[in-house]
Amino acid sequence: MTVIDRSTGTYSITPMSPTIGAMIHGVDLSGPLNDNQINEIRQAMLDYKVVFFRNQDLTTEQHLAFARRFGGLEVHPFAINKPDYPEVLAITHDADHPGQENGWHSDVTWRLEPSLGSILRCVKAPDVGGDTLFADMYAAYDGLPQRIKDRVDGRTARHDFPNFRARLRQGGATEDEIAALVVEYPNPEHPVIRTHPETGRKGIYVNAAFTQEIVGMDPDESDELLTILYAQAQFPEYQVRFMWEENSIAFWDNRSCQHYAVSDYWPNRRQVERVTIIGDTPYYDAAQAPTEIAESPFRGKIKMWSDS
Repeated sequence: MTVIDRSTGTYSITPMSPTIGAMIHGVDLSGPLNDNQINEIRQAMLDYKVVFFRNQDLTTEQHLAFARRFGGLEVHPFAINKPDYPEVLAITHDADHPGQENGWHSDVTWRLEPSLGSILRCVKAPDVGGDTLFADMYAAYDGLPQRIKDRVDGRTARHDFPNFRARLRQGGATEDEIAALVVEYPNPEHPVIRTHPETGRKGIYVNAAFTQEIVGMDPDESDELLTILYAQAQFPEYQVRFMWEENSIAFWDNRSCQHYAVSDYWPNRRQVERVTIIGDTPYYDAAQAPTEIAESPFRGKIKMWSDS
């Protein structure tokens, strides 16, 4: 446990796994936070990839105010936003609307400038189930065999939102309306391995939800490599699992981790609200040095399924 003393009080950070996730205690996110506190929370998010808070009874305005301390906020063009709060993504699943986020992904990689990160607040949790898992994409990259790294370093991949298009059609959107969205959100090409703009570390930046192909590569080879890269998120050694409670919050770095919302609670109700911080254009820089120790504790200790 790391204890940090500030003029405003004392709070602590408890790591939840060797590689990803930490619980922050002793911070009330509903009140005004000074710059030192915001900087410490941001650093913890960079260090642990996702940080969690309990017992945060926030209003929507307080949720938004906290998120704005880290940057401008996104408005999701396809999902259901909270009435009168376009920056708040309202996600409710119950008997009539089963959960459907149960796949490993980074958010909105179909944007030219995908999200920096998201702050998710639990309004209503099922008694059992509905956890969210997070996977460390630094560790996932570190755990790759060198022969795979050599094939993917410096490559780019195309991203798209076919599942959202299908949902729009099911909801009655016309082909002209969908075509206009395709123009507004053209398929971006992002690096397969991304250099984090703040830490300098390298991480896998393709995901099964939105990545379509590795650009300029034979389709069979592209599929082979993407299958290997997607599978890296599935190692428990790279993961942390968070059990939701009402008024819990998760704040994750969308540039260094992927997440998976477990849909095991049907027909019970799970209600969360997400506010997302605008990010920047992903890049790959082989020469950029990391600002922290980049060695995964699992480097060389995990045998990939594809290895002989």
